[in-house]
Amino acid sequence: MPRSVNHVASRARRKKILNQTKGYWGARKNVYTIAKNILEKGLTYAYRDRRTKKRNFRALWIQRINAGARQHGMSYSELMGKIHGKNIQINRKVLADLAMNNPSAFKAIIDAVK
Repeated sequence: MPRSVNHVASRARRKKILNQTKGYWGARKNVYTIAKNILEKGLTYAYRDRRTKKRNFRALWIQRINAGARQHGMSYSELMGKIHGKNIQINRKVLADLAMNNPSAFKAIIDAVK
């Protein structure tokens, strides 16, 4: 009995990986075994860095709020403590945006908590 090999599925599986590695440099885009390893590593980095991005943005917001608060004679931790104490519901993303793009509104918040 002849051996049955599903070439259609094998080719489709390889083609799917090679399509995902389009634009990579050198053999990473067209040699299946190398492309498979590189793609796996790239997807691992993508998964990891989707989480890291959230940490990085929070750190950036804190730096911006701190810089804005220090211009008005207050530290970041003092400001956040007083905001929570006064029960003002505003998140760090919005506070950082106000500190950078709308200093008068940021000053109003600082005056409200002082």
